[in-house]
Amino acid sequence: MFVQLRYTFRLYPAPGQCQALARAFGCARVAYNDTIAARREAWGDGQRRLSDAEVSKRLTESKKTPERAWLAEVSSVVLQQAIAEANSAHRNWLASLSGKRKGPTLGAPRFRSRRDNRQAIRFTKNARFAITTGGKLRLPKIGDVLVTWSRDLPADPSSVTVILDAAGRYHASFVVQVDDALLPPVETEAGIDLGLASFAVCSNGRVIDNPRFLRNAEKRLKRAQQALSRKEKGSNNRKKAVRTVARANAKVADARKDFLHKTSTTIIRENQAVYVEDLCVKGLARTKLAKSVHDAGWGLFLRLLQEKAARYGRTFAKVDRWFPSSQVCSACGIKDGPKPLSVREWTCPHCGTRHDLDQNAARNIHLEGRRTAAGRAASACGEDVRPGSGPADPDEAGTHRSAA
Repeated sequence: MFVQLRYTFRLYPAPGQCQALARAFGCARVAYNDTIAARREAWGDGQRRLSDAEVSKRLTESKKTPERAWLAEVSSVVLQQAIAEANSAHRNWLASLSGKRKGPTLGAPRFRSRRDNRQAIRFTKNARFAITTGGKLRLPKIGDVLVTWSRDLPADPSSVTVILDAAGRYHASFVVQVDDALLPPVETEAGIDLGLASFAVCSNGRVIDNPRFLRNAEKRLKRAQQALSRKEKGSNNRKKAVRTVARANAKVADARKDFLHKTSTTIIRENQAVYVEDLCVKGLARTKLAKSVHDAGWGLFLRLLQEKAARYGRTFAKVDRWFPSSQVCSACGIKDGPKPLSVREWTCPHCGTRHDLDQNAARNIHLEGRRTAAGRAASACGEDVRPGSGPADPDEAGTHRSAA
């Protein structure tokens, strides 16, 4: 099975190449905005369907006019990719309106601006980009750009995206297609309970500390924001202060992403099966713990675990978010009821076992995850996974005999 991976490296273009890239960013932005404007006009006139070929033809004709002749100064592939992104955004919006696209309803595509925090252009194989023998990235109508390689690409890239972020850094993002790299099987499994005091607690006893990247950098960010607020709007000093704030935030984000990648890779390599709780991160991000939840990066961590488990041949399953993992004794299975966040240890009133709250939750997630994964496997094989008849739980809600 083939999977597509993305590898990102830093670029260091020369001053002339920076001007060429800025020109390419601007032309791609104009092509994108023209496509969005054309589709908006067609939508308003009742002509809901505007073919991709018609949009591309309009771009070709506009390059022949004196007002848009400068579009020919950049690679045509860059412009065609910008049009393709606009077409995809419009189709996703229509699919969201009709209910064909899952998830929350999307808004109509918006125009791009030169003041956006992120500028990007994409080159495909048709653009004939290449990696030179000296390790530079050769881009059409831009030149050979210096790349800082941290590793070798596992295969020839199918496309490369040049990105300029808010911190003023250039990146090259390569897309490559590789085979699944299955890891040798191991006997260990892990249930993971995510938290804020500790980032994660595993059922095997391992505790991963919460690095709190944003909390630790708050003073530095505060000073940078205060310096920015004192600069006059429109001045060069304010532009420099904006770049300083962006670099400070980028440093926090990069450190968090590096931590999540390394932690998820270690967990996947050491365990044959990984079970986690299906957290509603969006809901938790609307509580008073929003800053801490965003700082922990739970959503990205769960996504990385799932993607790497699929690539390396590991089992990954999510336990239902309503499963009372912290209320059930992992030794005897008795449900002891909810507990406040201030309670970190408790004793089971039935068997007398002393539990650490997070360790007990991780063990319960491990047990429930194995049941969930076994049920899915049996369902895939066509077996009957419905529980057999038996006496009802006395605590289970139901209808009284005297009702109705």
